[in-house]
Amino acid sequence: MYQTHKTYIKADMSMSGLIKENPRLLILLEHFEIDFVVSDKSVSQLCSEHSIAVPLFLLFANLYNGFNPEIKEISSLIDILVIIRFLKNSHIYYKTDKYPEIIGYIKELKDKTSNEEVNLIEKFFSEYFDEVLEHLDYEDEIAFPYFIKLIEQNRNSPKTTFSVNEYREHHTDIETKVADLKNLLLKHIRVSNELSLRRKLFFSLHELEFDLQIHALIEEKILLPLIAEVEESRMNG
Repeated sequence: MYQTHKTYIKADMSMSGLIKENPRLLILLEHFEIDFVVSDKSVSQLCSEHSIAVPLFLLFANLYNGFNPEIKEISSLIDILVIIRFLKNSHIYYKTDKYPEIIGYIKELKDKTSNEEVNLIEKFFSEYFDEVLEHLDYEDEIAFPYFIKLIEQNRNSPKTTFSVNEYREHHTDIETKVADLKNLLLKHIRVSNELSLRRKLFFSLHELEFDLQIHALIEEKILLPLIAEVEESRMNG
């Protein structure tokens, strides 16, 4: 029987068992730079091996299992650096994995059907991903380097005019349009045959949307409040 319920993850649970229940946790491990050959290790053992705080890992893992856990015990500067590394790795996943996969499915569908509506899908997604790349590049080249410098700086470090509030103003919602494209495929775009290819495209869009939603939540609810605290402590320090 297919199991739809997901386990609320705790430190003493077997990581391999959790992956079997929810393969999406493989993406979590990839963003943390952890090989998914986890043997019989528990979550806490895996975290110890990779120098990741257990509360931080549990928080992110439970997001991938569909829960919205209470954000607590995530406050150290090391935790912030791990979060930034996680987000930067997620950017690589979007750029080099999901985008090429999705645009590949769209081009294949276009070649096999010669349907004008598929041309519209290609244009919509290409323009959308240009926006995503702008968002990711801004984070990689401006926001994240500032956050890292802020954490590592001392009182004699040069000041900067950039701040977390400026980042908040620039921060955009990059996951909504994926939902829009899924709706187009479900409700409006009619393509004869190619059911397998359309299903693969839809699944890939769903995976991208899912990870982007978690990405945005981590940034807005976890990273930015922590950076704001560091900014305030530096100003008052």
